[in-house]
Amino acid sequence: MKPRVLVVDDELGVRRALTRGLGAEGMDVVAAADGPSALDIARTGAFDVILLDIMLPGLSGYRVLQALRAEGVTTPVLLVSAKDGEIDQADGLDLGADGYVVKPFSFVVLVAQVRAVLRRGAAEGAERRLKVGELIVDRAVREVRFAGELVPLSPREFAVLEVLISRAGAVVTKDELLRTVWGDELAATRNAVEVYVGYLRRKLDAVGAGGIVRTVRGHGYLASSSELDAVLEPKSR
Repeated sequence: MKPRVLVVDDELGVRRALTRGLGAEGMDVVAAADGPSALDIARTGAFDVILLDIMLPGLSGYRVLQALRAEGVTTPVLLVSAKDGEIDQADGLDLGADGYVVKPFSFVVLVAQVRAVLRRGAAEGAERRLKVGELIVDRAVREVRFAGELVPLSPREFAVLEVLISRAGAVVTKDELLRTVWGDELAATRNAVEVYVGYLRRKLDAVGAGGIVRTVRGHGYLASSSELDAVLEPKSR
């Protein structure tokens, strides 16, 4: 699966440039333009690294980072700012940032820093909890709850949901699910994917979580909530 990067910047040109550039480096990029949107998207825990500008409308990057860490979201964060003072950098690191990038920056150096953070994240393990709306997937205990109610899933159903939620807001193809859940595109058929997604949907429907896993005709499946849809930029879906 491609590394998922959340780019947060209020400048449209910067978001577009980073989306194109990081996409060309083999990363799956989602963009947000303000602090509240960034917080809503990032608290899903569905990203491998966040590039977070400090000066944002609605909620500063510092406050977004502070809120994420307070909620237990451990996704690595690289703060991005035109401020290059030692105190600014120290404040960000004290709040839980994993690095600090000063504008204007070299794209080559930025990519190197992102890859370094991704390597550290892979070594330390994936985000323990993933969250979309009221649905929580706890990887540590392999448990799923919706609005506090336990959703009983088989190991295969859990694996399918884990992949979809870990890429919340993006379409996952049947072939990607076959590779990730079954280990090989030849180990099962696309029909098997449809069957297990059907099982999964019935169990989610039973607890009122219907609609979180959707079919995107001709492409695959998408895990999202109405709240997440409201803050995702159209190009990033």
